Amino acid sequence: MAEQALKMGNPVLSQGVAPGRGCPLSDLRDKLRKAGLRPTRQRVSLGWLLFAKGNRHVTAESLYEEATRARVPVSLATIYNTLHQFTEAGLLRQLAVDGSKSYFDTNPGEHHHFFAEDEQTLFDMPYNDIMVSSLPNPPEGYEISRVEVIVRLRRKGAQN
Repeated sequence: MAEQALKMGNPVLSQGVAPGRGCPLSDLRDKLRKAGLRPTRQRVSLGWLLFAKGNRHVTAESLYEEATRARVPVSLATIYNTLHQFTEAGLLRQLAVDGSKSYFDTNPGEHHHFFAEDEQTLFDMPYNDIMVSSLPNPPEGYEISRVEVIVRLRRKGAQN
């Protein structure tokens, strides 16, 4: 695993240890354990691909392509299962932007999104940039757990 990350040009692993921290792979295994997930080889490999590049948005298909390029032997079904397990454990947020495609956000904290329709790309928007002043009362027996705002964008002058 570390050898693959070195081949991928990861500067943290090429030095062995991140400055001021322990081994990045050990940190990832600890993160998985704290989330209640067993750090299997596939989870660690996919976790490395997901979290080593900072906050970002991926689809199962884009992560599968990354895994294939990194020579991580994994099926698309395993990618879907792992993304859903990470989401249930609170490591990812799932965003249903289009009915046919879900995005997974490596930043599970409170924030909103811009969605560029032409490029099919999500951008983080700080949580405080939007004020939702009024919400409807939830049905009896329910409470609102979270409000997510996705603002759709298109390039100026683009045709509908």
